[in-house]
Amino acid sequence: MGNTEKLNADHSPILVGWREWVSLPGICLPAVKAKIDTGAKTSALHTYSLETFRQDGVDMIRFQLHPLQRRNDLYITCHAVLKDERVVSDSGGHRELRPVIETEIHLAGKQWPIEVTLSNRENMLFRMLLGRTAMSGRIVVDPEASYLTGKKLVGYYRRHPELLTKGETL
Repeated sequence: MGNTEKLNADHSPILVGWREWVSLPGICLPAVKAKIDTGAKTSALHTYSLETFRQDGVDMIRFQLHPLQRRNDLYITCHAVLKDERVVSDSGGHRELRPVIETEIHLAGKQWPIEVTLSNRENMLFRMLLGRTAMSGRIVVDPEASYLTGKKLVGYYRRHPELLTKGETL
């Protein structure tokens, strides 16, 4: 039995607010504030400086992201297997071809795999949207509440500044 199965032995849905702190350890992202967006089908993560490459015959993607809102001077470099590229419509109806990765999400002591599209969300308030596909059967949203799963990740980067790079993009 894998770690995901052990953590999710309790199949009851997680009660969350409209915004929560989550972790994506598969891409070494220990903390990011996410908007829990029932209006979005697909999850999205703010990224830039995307670069595709092959490693051991596998298509990969390297990217940078600003994990903290309003802090464009701090960034993390991540990489993941490139699962797919899909045309996604944003909230304004604009269609865009986006890279898709699969990674684990950690939320409220549980974890499960989700697909995430990579897109420049520089002008958006949240660095991540958690869409319906990633929530399916696992989450119940209270639209009037925030941070129902806790704020233990607030201040994570102050406690671990070595994880962040200062300066401009690559």
